[in-house]
Amino acid sequence: MATTAAATRPVEDIDPSKDEKMGKLREVGSLAVWSLSSCKPGFGVDQLRDDNLDTYWQSDGPQPHLVNIQFRRKMTIQDVAIYADYKSDESYTPSRISVRVGNHFNDLQEIEIVDLNEPTGWVVIPLNDVNDRSIRTFMVQIAVLSNHQNGRDTHMRQIKIHSPVNEGSLSKFPNFTSVECSQYSTIR
Repeated sequence: MATTAAATRPVEDIDPSKDEKMGKLREVGSLAVWSLSSCKPGFGVDQLRDDNLDTYWQSDGPQPHLVNIQFRRKMTIQDVAIYADYKSDESYTPSRISVRVGNHFNDLQEIEIVDLNEPTGWVVIPLNDVNDRSIRTFMVQIAVLSNHQNGRDTHMRQIKIHSPVNEGSLSKFPNFTSVECSQYSTIR
C-alpha cells in the first residue's frame, strides 16, 4: 500500500484523455457495473459517468463513501482518474481517498491512499502492483475517507478507469512505405 500526496504537479495541467487520444490507453469504465454506497436522488452513477464536469455524484450517508466498479472479466487497470473541483464543491470535496482492488467485495486490498489538497481538475492515481506493473483485477473500489473542512457528504464529478492498449493487437497495422507493399495496407 502506498500513500500519495496529489500535489506533485498542479492538477489543472493533467489531461487523462491525452494518452487515450494517442492510443496508449483506453477508458474501460463502460465495461463495468457501477454501484454507490449512497446517493441523493438525481446525483448518482449517471452523473458520475456522463462526461460532463458540471454534474456530480453526491453521497447521502455515513463515511466512508464508496464507488464500486465491477468487471465481468479480469481487467488490466493502469490508473483511475478522478475529477474534483474544490472551488465549486468546498466542504464536499474529498481530502483522503483509498483505492482498493480484488476479485469481489470480501477480498479487497487497499493499494493506494491519496491525500488531496484543495484539488481543482483531474487527479490521476496509478494502480501498480509490487513489481510496478498495472493491476489485474475484477473489482476496483474507491472510498472517500474524509472531506475538506470535515464535510459529511461528498461530490465527485467524474471517474475514468484506464487500461493500457495491447501493442500486439490486430488494430495496429504495419506502416507500408514502398508502392508495392502499400497496396496491401487496407482491407477490403
